[in-house]
Order: sequence, then structure tokens, then C-alpha cells
Amino acid sequence: MKKNKPKYNQIIEAAVEVIAENGYHASQVSKIAKKAGVADGTIYLYFNNKEDILISVFEEKMGQFIEKIAHAISNMNNAEEKLLKLIEMHFHQLSEDHHLAIVTQLELRQSNTDLRLKINSILKPYLTVIDDIIIEGTRTNMFRDDLNVLLIRQMIFGTLDEIVTNWVMKEQKYDLVRKAPEVHAFIINGLSVQSK
Repeated sequence: MKKNKPKYNQIIEAAVEVIAENGYHASQVSKIAKKAGVADGTIYLYFNNKEDILISVFEEKMGQFIEKIAHAISNMNNAEEKLLKLIEMHFHQLSEDHHLAIVTQLELRQSNTDLRLKINSILKPYLTVIDDIIIEGTRTNMFRDDLNVLLIRQMIFGTLDEIVTNWVMKEQKYDLVRKAPEVHAFIINGLSVQSK
């Protein structure tokens, strides 16, 4: 399978850097190839076009991230702990790789409708993890029983997403991961049974 080949991974990593540094529209395939240390033609053995590279970057990185989160929360005791871990990991993943943060928070937003639909479908498993945490919290009486799961999921994801975007726009001048407990406390305050 092409995704197991070292050159595929080299191209993905090079694409993240090139797109972050130059912007998606100014990132020619030749620049990505040069950064990856491969011939231009080699790119087309793995990808159909530049759009395919951008989608693949997001798919690879998001796929790895979802696996890490699912593994990390699988043995945790309750929904509140799971949500904190998810927030911490979301912030950690993007603060660890500022090129990836620029690509996901800025460059993917400038894409066309077709590309955005593909991105939304890649995001679905992550949103499902958030849904499962909300449902578990409700089922165990940790969270309110009148929650609209889809709306709460949008609010949680939207909050995390906006905080990371703001951090990118401010040129990563503060520790993003240290914001996790405060963000978690605010969200939990709205979800908890006591706030009903």
C-alpha cells in the first residue's frame, strides 16, 4: 500500500512545511518535491494533484491523532477525565507542530467547497469521540440529561478550534497546553448536573 512507503511520508511531512511557509496557493508541487528530496514526477506516483496532497496531510495527521486519543481515553474512569485528556491532546498535538497548526487552522480554511466536504468527512471520527464522551457523561449522571449532543459537540470542537486558531494568529506566543484545564473547567461548568 502506498501509505507505507517512506517516500509517501517524506512528501506528507514536506507538504506540511511548504504549505505552512508559503500558503496553499503559492505551494507548487515542485516546491514540495524539492523539500521532500524527490523528483516532481515521484509526487504523482502517490498523489493526483496538490489538493490530494492537502487532503492526505489532513487524513494522515488526523487519523494518527484520533488513534492516540482513543487509546489514551480507553482506560479512563469517567467522561470528565476523558474530556480533559481530549482537550489536552488537541492542544498538545498542534502546539508540538506549528507548521501543522498553520496548515489546519489557516490554510485548510481557504479551500474550496469540495475540499471542505472531504475535510468534514475526515473529521467525523473525531467528532464521534466527542459525542461518545458527552453521551457517557449524560448516561452516568455526570452531565445534564437535557443536552443536545450535536450542539454541545459543535460548541466543544468550535471552542478548541478557535483557541488554537487564535494561538496561531498570535504567533504561538503563549503555552497553549497550559490553557487546557481552564477551558475544561469552563466547558464542564456548562455540562454538569449542578448547572441545570
